Amino acid sequence: MNALAENKTVLAHNDFFEILRNVEYKRLDTHKQVYLDFTGGNLYAKSQILEHQDLLINNILGNPHSTNPTSQLSTKLVEEARQKVIDYFNAEDYYCIFTQNASNALKIVGESYPFNEKSHFLLLADNHNSVNGIRQFCLSKGGKVTYAPIYYQDLRMDENFVMEKLQESENFENKLFAFPAQSNVSGVKHDLGWIKKAQDLGWDVLLDAAAFVPTNQLDLKEVKPDFVCVSFYKIFGYPTGIGCLLVNKEKFKKLQKPWFAGGTVSLVSVNAIHHFLINNHERFEDGTLNYLDIPAVKIGLDYIENIGIQRINERVASLRKYLFEKLESLQHDNGRKLIQIFGPKDHQNLGGTIILGFYNQEGVRYEFEQIEEMANQHNISLRSGCFCNPGIDEVNNCLTDNELATYYSSHEQGDYKDMIKFLGKMRGATRISVGIATTKNDIDKLMNFIRELLNK
Repeated sequence: MNALAENKTVLAHNDFFEILRNVEYKRLDTHKQVYLDFTGGNLYAKSQILEHQDLLINNILGNPHSTNPTSQLSTKLVEEARQKVIDYFNAEDYYCIFTQNASNALKIVGESYPFNEKSHFLLLADNHNSVNGIRQFCLSKGGKVTYAPIYYQDLRMDENFVMEKLQESENFENKLFAFPAQSNVSGVKHDLGWIKKAQDLGWDVLLDAAAFVPTNQLDLKEVKPDFVCVSFYKIFGYPTGIGCLLVNKEKFKKLQKPWFAGGTVSLVSVNAIHHFLINNHERFEDGTLNYLDIPAVKIGLDYIENIGIQRINERVASLRKYLFEKLESLQHDNGRKLIQIFGPKDHQNLGGTIILGFYNQEGVRYEFEQIEEMANQHNISLRSGCFCNPGIDEVNNCLTDNELATYYSSHEQGDYKDMIKFLGKMRGATRISVGIATTKNDIDKLMNFIRELLNK
């Protein structure tokens, strides 16, 4: 493609998203809001809400656990949404289990995986706390837990360490390896090739895809993790409170559900103290499904497909690069950098997220709460803290194992503020994430705010 044609393509690409912003997300401009927290939660389109509203107003939906007319319609709509999820992720070889969110999906794996004294749970230091929490199920059954470190320089995994641990676990029976397809903090996309490498060495693989799928296609015919968690509002904003666990059918029976609830059994007795679990996705869908909102999942996925996930991916990558270069150029008159960007300095295999710290002209770092409070005054929504990912935060702020051990051994209760005071080291950071509704004008408004910190 020659330069002129390429420029026309870029222009058309940008025009599309400017029009989309005006049609589907006009409320941002109406309320003069700059939204830069797409990793925290995506924004819903106007058309999604109208289509779902129309469905609810013009139909009568009843509890699916029956065969009456309203129940049958609810069941039909729920199963259409389930099939849409399977089609979208090319997941014919998986059961789609609807859950409250990605965290609930991960809990199902944690409480149902057959951990015992001969189990090994290996996970990256870069994981959401909902994955970290699975270690408690493993430890309570006498299993081993190992964290694979990430490098300070680029926040990517230590591949040699991971391979070493995958290879040295021959004496373990049930082995589970967990990692995020994309970090919810740094935006780093971890190599999905590790799924097959681990499986070839006898491991089951849990893939946290919650931060990955909003801007990337996950094809479960190409990569085949055993368990995958997704949260739908991260992809298209509405509805909240619905996620799914995709379980490879070959590993379905390996999950040993520790209890049963309404809708999960095919037969249960009180006098005989026996029960039979349903032998499909319903086994893990406890109680009544959110049958009024689940049909909106299909609406949301249709919306994303109509735009094109590759188009969204390219748009987000372009915006992130634009933002990164603007941030990198900022420095005080004395030559000190205003911004420290954590993680990779290239633009390869990254999502639309940037994590950073702010420094005054004396080189003293601002507390992340200060930055968020100042951004709030400009109607800018960004996110600050540790983002439920302590591993990334501990690496970025150079907390050592000894420092952490000293703190936890000397405290029965605590929080980040207390740890900062005790150790004399900063915790937390600021996270900016761009998405489907972001425009360059949003980024420019952010930069105007940030420039106010220069030479202060």
